[in-house]
Amino acid sequence: MGAYILRRILLMIPTMLGIMAISFAVIQFAPGGPIEQVIAQLSGQAGSATDRVSGGGSDLARDNSFDSAGESSGKYRGAQGLDPEFIAKLEKQFGFDKPPLERFATMIWNYARFDFGESYFRKVTVIDLIIEKMPVSISLGLWITFLSYGISIPLGIRKAVSDGSAFDIWTSGVVIVAYAIPGFLFAVLLVILFAGGSYWDWFPLRGLLSEGLQSATCKPWDARFDLIECVTVVAPDYFWHLALPLTALVLSSFATTTLLTKNSFLDEIRKQYV
Repeated sequence: MGAYILRRILLMIPTMLGIMAISFAVIQFAPGGPIEQVIAQLSGQAGSATDRVSGGGSDLARDNSFDSAGESSGKYRGAQGLDPEFIAKLEKQFGFDKPPLERFATMIWNYARFDFGESYFRKVTVIDLIIEKMPVSISLGLWITFLSYGISIPLGIRKAVSDGSAFDIWTSGVVIVAYAIPGFLFAVLLVILFAGGSYWDWFPLRGLLSEGLQSATCKPWDARFDLIECVTVVAPDYFWHLALPLTALVLSSFATTTLLTKNSFLDEIRKQYV
């Protein structure tokens, strides 16, 4: 058993290297890279997302000059008329002046040190963004796990006990439809229906707490901790903000466990002995 576990752990290394190699190839060689985004910005063809790119050559763009000879670079789409020296500066800024193998080795080394570079959109390091958003992601993951198992196990048992009944048939339909609809699409539907999109404005569109409660704290070690306020005000507001995200994520996550629970219980019920 120990040898099997060790072998599976060691197999993770080439698997991760393969995934990173494929991701590197797609990002480095597919059209629409960072240099082409900067070029699109300069030519006025960038979308709203690329307009917000920070560190993507904006400083260089102010120093950019167009060559009078109309020289064009065939390496990047839309680079006609741009000074080759400006393109070379962009390549150096983004690391494209180095060979692909050297860039890949640098990426592996940086990842091993948890150095993911700087975000082009937020002007902060990626690791700082991960640390900032991790508490929210962990809380969502815990609530989704708790709710999905809390719903799917009792529902699967109930479906197994009443196998073939009307309840089993219509719940199976609901489970299959919920599993088939992508979570992000169901989230858009919930926003349109219940977050002021086109119909009812029952739930907030963003955030974890209302503006008046941003400074509230429910940490027992904090000097401003107030148990009554946390239980009666902060907690209800927190779950009010989580209602739509949790609904969208839970509906697409409990279907498999529900059907698995039902089939497992049916197998046990049909046995002559346990």
